Amino acid sequence: MQRIPTVFSRNMALLSQIKMTGERGSGAGRGGGGGGSIRDAGGSFGKMEAAHEDQYFYNLQKEQISKLKEGLHDEISFHEEQIKRHQEAINRHKKRIGDMEKNK
Repeated sequence: MQRIPTVFSRNMALLSQIKMTGERGSGAGRGGGGGGSIRDAGGSFGKMEAAHEDQYFYNLQKEQISKLKEGLHDEISFHEEQIKRHQEAINRHKKRIGDMEKNK
């Protein structure tokens, strides 16, 4: 069974706690935070850097969801195969019981 990646749940928890007073990338202390010299300066480059960061995490989350779906499809296939094997075993046992009753 595949578990939800820790990074995904940690990022979601962090994103839910972010509270900004200004626009992301608009400089230190104005919603942009202290994300490095480019973002501290604010302006177009700070906003672009914030947009790139958002895009990175969006793509990461999209990939993680895709892997989670793939894992669930794999589990479904596994269980369907197990059902098939169990049904075949049930049919074999019923046949044996039928054969035993005929030979009485």
